[in-house]
Amino acid sequence: RVNLLKGEITHPVGPVGSGRDIIKHFEHKGFCLVAMKFCGDSEKHLNQHFVNLKNRPFPPLACEMHKLWTCVAIVWEVLNAVKTGRMMLGQTNSKDSKPGTIRGDISRNIMCGSDSVKSAEKEINLLWLKPKELTDYKSCAHD
Repeated sequence: RVNLLKGEITHPVGPVGSGRDIIKHFEHKGFCLVAMKFCGDSEKHLNQHFVNLKNRPFPPLACEMHKLWTCVAIVWEVLNAVKTGRMMLGQTNSKDSKPGTIRGDISRNIMCGSDSVKSAEKEINLLWLKPKELTDYKSCAHD
């Protein structure tokens, strides 16, 4: 993918997010949706996703919560997608998130976002999607 390192972000979303206009938040900010996939999360898959959190007390709970949901993996493309996406999400603990952020407005941590372009590349290509599942999106607004 030509634009991968210019900034894409994965956003797994739980079912609580489906009715909360999550996609609209990102589209209004200029993000281009290039892939979306419903994923059934196995324990092995979740352990790979949360590998950097294995020494913290909450990953088993996070894994249990994810196993109850059908996860939606979304890949967005826009300049500075990771940085902007993280700001839009708000703090991991929704109680610490400011109003106007997704987690702050919904009062729940229903999404994960890549913390770096390197993480996004790994999550997109190894964990959530296959390269052939990504589309080259070009909006008519870019013409």
